[in-house]
Amino acid sequence: MKKLTCFKAYDIRGRLGEELNEDIAYRIGRAFGEYLKPTKIVVGGDIRLTSEALKKALSNGLLDAGVDVYDIGMTGTEEIYFATKNLGMCGGVEVTASHNPMDYNGMKLVREDSKPISGDTGLYAIQELAENNQFLTPTSKGQLFHISNLDAYIEHLTTYFTPENIKPLKLVVNSGNGAAGHVIDALEVKFKQLSVPVEFIKIHHQADGNFPNGIPNPLLIENRQTTIDAVKEHNADMGIAWDGDFDRCFLFDENGDFIEGYYIVGLLAEAFLQKSTAANIAGAKIIYDPRLTWNTEQIVQDNGGVPIMSKTGHAFIKERMRLEDAVYGGEMSAHHYFKDFAYCDSGMIPWLLVAELLSVKNQTLSSMVKQRIAAFPSSGEINSKLNEPKTAIERVLNKYKEQAVDIDYTDGIGLSFREHATADELCGEWRFNLRSSNTEPVVRLNVESKANVALMQQKTEEILELLRQ
Repeated sequence: MKKLTCFKAYDIRGRLGEELNEDIAYRIGRAFGEYLKPTKIVVGGDIRLTSEALKKALSNGLLDAGVDVYDIGMTGTEEIYFATKNLGMCGGVEVTASHNPMDYNGMKLVREDSKPISGDTGLYAIQELAENNQFLTPTSKGQLFHISNLDAYIEHLTTYFTPENIKPLKLVVNSGNGAAGHVIDALEVKFKQLSVPVEFIKIHHQADGNFPNGIPNPLLIENRQTTIDAVKEHNADMGIAWDGDFDRCFLFDENGDFIEGYYIVGLLAEAFLQKSTAANIAGAKIIYDPRLTWNTEQIVQDNGGVPIMSKTGHAFIKERMRLEDAVYGGEMSAHHYFKDFAYCDSGMIPWLLVAELLSVKNQTLSSMVKQRIAAFPSSGEINSKLNEPKTAIERVLNKYKEQAVDIDYTDGIGLSFREHATADELCGEWRFNLRSSNTEPVVRLNVESKANVALMQQKTEEILELLRQ
């Protein structure tokens, strides 16, 4: 029995050929059918050159397991999340490698109501079945249907804003030649019907699995320049860029400046809490991750909400949101989760909410986040590849734990401090979070302070030096 290395903690991802191929995809389909015992599954795939073939092989595995398969074509991950819930499916599979290199592909699996299937909720059981490759013979074969769910999805997206609220806006949209373009085109048609005065400036818009402009991953600084240039050239109100399967969106203000995901979490929390207040709903719950927290906590409390911290990672956030019945959850990595979207993450809903916020507040995006960035300056996430991550984290903890006013172990280590002035030290409040990645061999550091950029920078350098010894 050969071990399948494409099964990860949250999804399936691997190098094409040996780690993931059509034979393995077929076995995953058979195993998924046998594990979940579903009657009907919805499948979709992104624009990668191998996605269609892998999706067919996966579908054949499901069909041979006696499962009816509904193929909704070329989609982003969130379209599968939406279709699973909307169509009353027993589960769904998106074939995607998101922002991984060209020679990779993968799959994201959900069960009924779009509940995530990760390592501790069935993914490893599916892996074991696929590795054994000994499947039961079903009484009958499943049927394959090709359908579209796009209209229902677009209709749902329009429920997150009031069309009359939107003032004339010019938006740069960069799909990175990924899967987002067809949704923007459909929204453009819908906006015309609703008289929503938004003009789209489309760059790298055509879906192209050859990625002529590089892998779509706006977290990489070198991938942001085309969006920045287009915002400046067209005097746009905002720039929006997506990763390959568009479950994450990244925002740029009217000057072309990239807005860190941390501050977007605060903006969206405010948007939801104001809608809750308008609907006379008090104490709405907002979930956030432990990496950077102070800005989110203050905004949520100031707007009458309840801030609740959760471990980082989509499976943890979704689980906590269901448990708390939270209206919104946000991670600084640009994953945003919505109660009315089956508690799943969407890369389309965030920018729609921000566009409405720009219109209602009659402010620029830079002015909306400027005060927040000044109040809580942050380092952004800094990754370090280390040979002995556990030892390095312990070294940092041992140095700082005595001075900390608070230590949190929700995810990695989170320490808060109140510095008093000495001859060579800056004073003020600051905190950091240090954690090993769930998906990569790196340690991730985030540092923030209260209105003191120099203190935040000094402490960031100090920790990095100790970490990388």
